[in-house]
Amino acid sequence: MDKKELRQRQKDLLSSFERHIYEHKSLLIARRLYETDEWKTSKTIAVTISNFPEVDTWQVIRKGWEEGKKIVVPKCVPKDKKLDFYYLDSFAGLEKVFYGLFEPNPEESKLADTVDIDLVIVPGLAFMQNGFRLGFGGGYYDRFLENFRGKTLSLAFQEQLVEQVPVEHFDIPVAKIVSEGAVIKCE
Repeated sequence: MDKKELRQRQKDLLSSFERHIYEHKSLLIARRLYETDEWKTSKTIAVTISNFPEVDTWQVIRKGWEEGKKIVVPKCVPKDKKLDFYYLDSFAGLEKVFYGLFEPNPEESKLADTVDIDLVIVPGLAFMQNGFRLGFGGGYYDRFLENFRGKTLSLAFQEQLVEQVPVEHFDIPVAKIVSEGAVIKCE
């Protein structure tokens, strides 16, 4: 199965979740995340603003704020196919962009220096046990992770854990996957 077919299959699968199941699974994943050393020891955490049916990161962001962590969220720069991260201390600092996604409003947010980021929570549609993932296309995170030296992990529903995803030479695996059923240390 190629990337395009797998992306569509995963999107269809995740979109079929009933809202109460989605909410419960997201809560279980978040609870497991908060117990990881990566979460506990990180002061600055990079995370995307989730859009249903991705694992809910809105609650993760709130929890980070409650614990006094600095939260940075990405802004896509399509011209350069890169991510810029901005500090977020209120959801009011977000703006709706293409595909109904929320990103930081650069006019109301402070640009983060990526060397200050301790942990990046990397999004994706499908994940293998070894940490390789199928993203949403565009390669933004792989480009960013190429030079990132901090900790990485992904949040995933059990249904997103698959035997195989197409892996290319530029793909960068995450170090850990947190699902509602387990925390997987990737080899």
